[in-house]
This record gives sequence, structure tokens and C-alpha cells, in this order.
Amino acid sequence: MTAPETDPTTTETDPEALRNRALASLTAARDRTTLLTTCVDEPDLTAQHSPLMSPLVWDLAHIGNQEELWLLRTVGGREAMRPEIDGLYDAFEHPRAERPRLPLLPPEEARRYAAEVRGRVTDLLEDADFHGTRLTESGFAFGMIAQHEQQHDETMLITHQLRKGPAVLTAPDPEPVQAFTGPAEVLVPGGPFTMGTSDEPWALDNERPAHPREVEPFWIDTTPVTNAAYQAFIEDGGYVTERWWAAEGWAHVRQHAVDAPLFWRREGGQWLRRRFGITEPVPPDEPVLHVSWYEADAYARWAGRRLPTETEWEKAARFDPATGRSRRYPWGDTDPAPDQANLGQRHLGPAPAGSYPAGESPLGVRQLIGDVWEWTASDFLPYPGFRAFPYKEYSEVFFGPEYKVLRGGSFAVDAVACRGTFRNWDYPIRRQIFCGFRTARSEAV
Repeated sequence: MTAPETDPTTTETDPEALRNRALASLTAARDRTTLLTTCVDEPDLTAQHSPLMSPLVWDLAHIGNQEELWLLRTVGGREAMRPEIDGLYDAFEHPRAERPRLPLLPPEEARRYAAEVRGRVTDLLEDADFHGTRLTESGFAFGMIAQHEQQHDETMLITHQLRKGPAVLTAPDPEPVQAFTGPAEVLVPGGPFTMGTSDEPWALDNERPAHPREVEPFWIDTTPVTNAAYQAFIEDGGYVTERWWAAEGWAHVRQHAVDAPLFWRREGGQWLRRRFGITEPVPPDEPVLHVSWYEADAYARWAGRRLPTETEWEKAARFDPATGRSRRYPWGDTDPAPDQANLGQRHLGPAPAGSYPAGESPLGVRQLIGDVWEWTASDFLPYPGFRAFPYKEYSEVFFGPEYKVLRGGSFAVDAVACRGTFRNWDYPIRRQIFCGFRTARSEAV
């Protein structure tokens, strides 16, 4: 039997503490939104920098519209401020490729709208009741909106990476560290553990409920796969050797002439990359970034290994063998500190592999939270007992074999939208997201 999941240490029951947490989370998200939408001029805000992404100005007004819909109208019972724009900013009504042709709010009007919504939400928060309904319990709706805005901030940061032109964003590099000399892989014991959560107050529907899972013992990489390791795959003919690839992946890389991670190019015998408007040599010790699931899977086969399942990844991240309990994070139940994980756009890239020893799991696995999203072998599926909440379109419509699960967050993810139970998903061809991977093998192999 697995030990029962314990209450997270950050769960708040005091209304004032909940109010402060909600306000701080909403403010942090808006500060980041402001940074991402004021560092470029109006043409860059209204342009579509890739058909995969919305114009930045769409994200800006969408953030305000969702905040109005859920907090002012649904929680607060207020009248709609701009009902005529609801359809324009419904993510399911208009695919991203169509959004530049919509009659969107111009940048200044979008900013005023989002600011007015936030002002009214701040007033609502002063008298909010954090009990009574599932939506208001523990401030869930406020936490959901803070997470939603931070997720769009990550999306806008992806748009900045796709944008052509000079650099407009700055951030310090991660602290330099000594080269990692620890073991290449860690053994995760077999047996049961508790996956998912029923107690995390702001957890989203696809993270719920907590339930027992059983895994066989397996080995997992201590750190994410590095650029240097991935270059060895390239140099060994990884992209021209069909036997390493799933059939769909091989067809995709042949059709689109994919021969390296996105934003890489070879020049003068050296690999270069473009990162937020700056071209630089590919740093060998950083986790590889901007690779698809198919590329990650092919590398793992080439290396004689495989991608970990989602269940294996979560056990490596959360399981404490000393207690049998599943932690909120690899390091424990406390919210992330700067020395534990690279989160929140403090830096504009991942830290070198082996960084953040204070954030390693009880088994000694590092960088499971932050730095790069990690592809897993698993399809995005519901947990046993799943119930859609508060709307089916957040998770339920995406369940199925078309999407692969990513775990752990990246340097572009804020802590409010990143937990040991947090699940992300995307098509296996996607590379513009801040994704990398680590590999695993079964104990008997």
C-alpha cells in the first residue's frame, strides 16, 4: 500500500492569506505580460510571427477577456463589460492562423481593457468568499486565472523566440556551475506510489485525482540530455538513419528536411543557434531545446534507451523512498526557491545540466522542475476518476493518442503553473515550445 497523500504545506485556509496569495499571483502574471507586450512596437504586437502562434495583441486581450469571464462574471456575478468581443477571443472559435484577420482590439485599447478588468478584479478580491462552491474554494478561480495568464506569457515568450529582428528581451544568464560529475543515471525502485493530487488547491482537472500506480524498477537520466550528447546523435547520422525513427517521425523529418533542433544551423564547422534575436554557438552543457517528440524518441533509440513514461517521470520526481510519500516537488512540499529550479523567466534559457543540486529528488535526479519541458512516452489520457472542471475544453477535448505528455516545466514557466503533478501536452511534431527530454531504461536492460 502507498502512504496517503498529505496536505501541501502551502494550502491556505485563512481568507487573508488566500487573498494575499491570489493578489500576488495575479500581479506577478500581469507584470510579466506587461514586459512581454511593451518591449516591442505596435507592428510587432499586431503581426503574426508564425502561423503556429497568435499575434501578441490577441494574447493580451484574451488574457483580459478570460479574467473578466471567470472572475467578474462567473465568480462576481457582474454584467459583461464587452460581450461583443467574446467570440474574437474564444480560443476554440478561431484557430491561431485566422486570428490576424479578425477585428481585434488595437494594442492601446487591449491594454486599457485588460487594466480595467484587473482593477475590478482587485476590488472583487477584497471581499471574496473562498468557501461555498468548488470554483471559489481556496481561491481556485483566482489561481486558475493566474495560471492561465502565466501560460499565455509562456506562449508569448515562444512568439518572441519565433520573431525575427534584433533582441528586445534581456535577462541574466544562470549562475555558472562546475561541470556535473555525478552518475549518469539513477535507479528508481519498483513498487507503488501515489500519482496525481486530490489536495493541491489550485491543481487543474487533468492532475486529479490522486491514485495509486505501480511501476517496475527502471533507470532514468540524472539530468536532461545535453546539446553535446544530441550533437553526437546528429554526427552519427541520426537524422538519416531510418531505423531510429517511428514511421510517422521519419516521414515528417524527410518531408520537412529536419536535420537538427529548431533554430540550429551549421556554419564553418560549428553549430550555431538563434535565441531571442541573438545568434551564438550552441553551448554543449545545456539541455537540448526545441526538439520534437519524434526527435527525442529517435535519440533515445539511438542511445539504446527509451523515453520514460509519464508515470515513471512522476515517480522519479515525487517519490520519497524514506517515507513512501509523494511530494509536491522533488525537493519537498515548499514552493520553488531560486536555488531549486530555473522558473519564471528569470533567465532566457536553461541552466547547464546538473545545476540546482538543492532541487534534486530524494533519489538524486536533477532539474526535473524548470529548465526544459520533458517529453514522455505517454499519450495524454485522463486519470481514473477524472472529472472535467470547470470546463471540458481545458483538458477533456485533448485526451487521446494525438498528443504526447510533457512534464516538469521550463525556464519560461512560472511556479504558479508548475508542480510535480502538472501535465502539459502537445503534438509530437511540435518544436517551437521550450521542450527537451531525458531518457530511461528498464532495469533488466
